[in-house]
Amino acid sequence: MSIAESRRLSPRVSLFLLASILVSFVAASAAPTPLYEIYRARWDLSPIATTVVFAVYAVAVLASLLTFGKLSDHVGRRPVLLVTIAVQILSLVIFILANGVPALVAARVVQGLATGAATGAVGAAMLDINRVRGTLANSITPGIGTGIGALLSALLIQFLPAPTRLVYVVLLVILVIQGLGVVLMRETVTPMAGALQSLRPDIRLPRAARGPVLVVAPVVFAVWALAGFFLALGPALVRALMSTSVVVGGLVVFVFSLFGTITIILLRNTAARTVMLTAITALIIGMIITVVSVTAESIPGFFVGLAFGGVGFGGGFQGSIKTVMPLVEAHERASVLSLLYIICYVGFGLPTVIAGFLVVYGGGLPQTANEYSVAVILLALVALLGLRGAGRASPG
Repeated sequence: MSIAESRRLSPRVSLFLLASILVSFVAASAAPTPLYEIYRARWDLSPIATTVVFAVYAVAVLASLLTFGKLSDHVGRRPVLLVTIAVQILSLVIFILANGVPALVAARVVQGLATGAATGAVGAAMLDINRVRGTLANSITPGIGTGIGALLSALLIQFLPAPTRLVYVVLLVILVIQGLGVVLMRETVTPMAGALQSLRPDIRLPRAARGPVLVVAPVVFAVWALAGFFLALGPALVRALMSTSVVVGGLVVFVFSLFGTITIILLRNTAARTVMLTAITALIIGMIITVVSVTAESIPGFFVGLAFGGVGFGGGFQGSIKTVMPLVEAHERASVLSLLYIICYVGFGLPTVIAGFLVVYGGGLPQTANEYSVAVILLALVALLGLRGAGRASPG
């Protein structure tokens, strides 16, 4: 072993570094959530503009995942990670210098492109190092990053100066340090030909997976739509219910993400059908509590509904993956997973933009939240009927 190789990070340290990078990327995507109210006050940011700024990120992530998701298989994990860290840093610089909505949109697009490409490379690299630990890390780091990003941003806004810049500066410094760590990592794959061909999205649905995808699609769409609503409009909803500190608004995303992550950990060895039933039940209960709480202007009740919604998100996404992926062959997995991601990110972005229009041209934020909750309940009931039908058709 050469001296240079002997100075490389150990597999254990590399796995931790990779997980921390994914946390940082997702935290950066959640950091603007508590800031939307400040942007609204400074730049007259309407709910429609807020949801559009939020949704372009979802579109960019999806486009990047479908295009660059397999690139690291061909050129190596480290080059893709270094480039995506540089692009993410660029997005943070745009946020720091932002002076209006166009700059926010540009920052979110660049951020989404970086996050989508990094997600594929980081996820694959963690599996290269340790399949068991890598699988668990892939499952829980997005939720951890989302919660930390929103709460960190809220705390910095509340207690420190430069509220629209400081959180991005902190994340930028962290990413620079993580980039230096990537330089010290060992490459986990041998580069191979076909990089350009890998950029072509491959979306196919094998016959064996068609029925199960139809069953899980309403839940996947519903839970990601719920996540999108809370990330884009959750803090504003809390402020509409009861004028309170920005930290409480940041807790909206933190609580939702926390309970989603805990659910994934607790149910990781549970049968897919049980996970799905748990998620659907939690969604229905959570949305009923949310409707009652918003109507009664109860903040504690709202957070209880939020916690149930987090359980529904964690269980719904995990259960959907466990329901569909074992039914496809190894060479079909990337294609089917890409299709599931399309459902996820369409649910993440499109309903949120519709909600923004309803806030402005409908009955306002509380009424829109109630209508959104009812829509999630209906989707959950559709999924429940589909799950019961699939169970009768294949009782084994």
